[in-house]
Amino acid sequence: MAKGLCNACGHIITWNCEDAFSKFGFGDGAVAHFTEQVVNVLEAAGYTVHSKPWGLHNTVIVSIKRDGVELIPATATIGYDAPRGYLPKAIIQLLDQKLAEEAVA
Repeated sequence: MAKGLCNACGHIITWNCEDAFSKFGFGDGAVAHFTEQVVNVLEAAGYTVHSKPWGLHNTVIVSIKRDGVELIPATATIGYDAPRGYLPKAIIQLLDQKLAEEAVA
């Protein structure tokens, strides 16, 4: 799990990569915004990633591509389904490894 500074309370919080794929992640977007850190990890590994704000909710990753191929299956309900159930194992392993190493920012 990664750690980061909460925008609302100023305390250090722990979070995981699933928050970046959930409409209600990071306290429904009110606590902190670490989706960009997840995007950065994926892009550094060669993926093309697109995220977007979901109204007043969290900013959510909606697309991950490699060599032009979409890796989020069309059957996934983005924002609601658990990403560990639909993302390729290599992506989950990458995020778990890299985000566990992240320092508090």
